[in-house]
Amino acid sequence: MTNLPKQFFVTGTDTDVGKTYVSVQLIENLVSKGESVGVMKPIAAGGYLRDGQMVNEDALSLIEASGTNQPYEQVNPYIFEEPVSPHILTKKTGIKVDLDMLEETFTQIRNDYDSVLVEGAGGWKTPLSESGDMSALAKRLDLPVILIVGMKLGCLNHAQLTQDAIQQSGLELAGWIANTLDPDMAYLIENIEYLKSHLNAPLIGHIPYKKDC
Repeated sequence: MTNLPKQFFVTGTDTDVGKTYVSVQLIENLVSKGESVGVMKPIAAGGYLRDGQMVNEDALSLIEASGTNQPYEQVNPYIFEEPVSPHILTKKTGIKVDLDMLEETFTQIRNDYDSVLVEGAGGWKTPLSESGDMSALAKRLDLPVILIVGMKLGCLNHAQLTQDAIQQSGLELAGWIANTLDPDMAYLIENIEYLKSHLNAPLIGHIPYKKDC
């Protein structure tokens, strides 16, 4: 995989399209080139207790791939135990997502590492509260976006709509990655070729099918 920006925001066409799986591969690719990579999963829904601390599996995977000694709290400032939309959990718990704090945390990471990968939660418009969504966070961080397209029936529509939303936010779609979710998807290559000609960003890589990715 090539042509990655120094700092970038990873989003997907939907939840469960392999954002973390692909993010780990991107991190490992950068590390193999001698880059130090800081990671951030600002908000995670779905956690468990480990040694008395609530942690999220995706955030732990990013830390492991980077090989950094970042404190967990820096990588994943907001974590909720239930795997549901963050806006439901922020309302339920009364916790307010502080974009100023997340921006400050990102700046600290950016200053310490050659590259930074920030992984969003869910899709581009996943709500964080009654008044804000994941796109507001990416815009606050002012990062180019890498889009993970889950290759399955419906992906052409989802990918183009997500591209439009990213560009309407004023951010750069720096590239996209095709992640094969359905091993039996009909006309997989034809669908990838269609997106290559209809997305205004380069195809960075094509991930073959892997169970539970």
